[in-house]
Amino acid sequence: MTVIPLTRCQFLIPFAEIHSEIGGPTAALLAKFQLPASLEEKADHYVPLLPAVRFATTAQESQGLSEIAFRAAQRLSFDHLSEAMRVRIRHAPTLFVALQQMCKWAPIEDTTLHLWLEPCGGSMKVCSRLIGTEGISHLEISQWLQNIFVMHIVRQFAGANWSPRVIAFEAHYTPSIEVQLYWPNTRFISGQKASWIEVPLELVSLTNPANDFLQTPSKNELQPIGRDVVSVLRLTLPAYLDEGGLTITQAAEMLRLSVRSLQRKLSLAGITYAGLLEQARFNNAIKLLSDTETKIIDIAFSSGYADPAHFARAFRRISGCTPREFRQRRRNGTSEIGRAADQSRY
Repeated sequence: MTVIPLTRCQFLIPFAEIHSEIGGPTAALLAKFQLPASLEEKADHYVPLLPAVRFATTAQESQGLSEIAFRAAQRLSFDHLSEAMRVRIRHAPTLFVALQQMCKWAPIEDTTLHLWLEPCGGSMKVCSRLIGTEGISHLEISQWLQNIFVMHIVRQFAGANWSPRVIAFEAHYTPSIEVQLYWPNTRFISGQKASWIEVPLELVSLTNPANDFLQTPSKNELQPIGRDVVSVLRLTLPAYLDEGGLTITQAAEMLRLSVRSLQRKLSLAGITYAGLLEQARFNNAIKLLSDTETKIIDIAFSSGYADPAHFARAFRRISGCTPREFRQRRRNGTSEIGRAADQSRY
């Protein structure tokens, strides 16, 4: 099975911002690599990782930039992690428990991200690898963010100024003098079996200074994300809905499959591409109708419908009521339509 690594749009945003700030044609470059526009509105949606890396690499080379991944990493903070991850870290009583939670739920951030802990003398290595990316060039771009992601979690316990003694990269990459001067007390090494940062063992027992144990994760915990074709499409299609959605040809190209192979895989799963796309549109509409005050006409366009009338007909066919009726019932606490339609129709 071909593994398609996905990443949250959140991690692509700082690269796009840097490119735009120096006058780069960001919209055209995103389109070139089949990445969605309006990234700020899609922070929690997923896009294929490798086109995102190619976007960042091309942005760096075409604009004469240096260390774009380092610069992008400096714009990220703990609050840019997914809400599901942040809740689990804030709920952790010690840094060690937080790191264990981080390892378990890492695929929420990047679907093929594997994190683990390795004791090493008086320190602990927090290691990370992206499954299915072996041999890909310029992966230091992603590995910068992997290490920064871990660093921000440690800082929740050790303080905002904490920096690791060692930052290691799986890629054969040597940070510039600028980067080394930014972290004068940190040693950088490359060509490792994984990317990792070093955390002193005396820190792992630190208690959570937030003492925020009231908000516990839901009993219906979000499970680590699957890697099959249907799961990948369910995660990526929402990022493209407001642009009309991916055609089956575009989806097949993204998955590195022929259209016929994609159709066959979907058939084995008991679904069609049209049905999967309709499900993505309906789920997007349900979320916006339930959780926002967005106008129905805007929900129609953001869900990929050509006009509000088409949206209303499709919504009624699936749910048995109009979008406006659904919103009113949800406000009154009487609607379970969204869940039922999602479970039964597809």
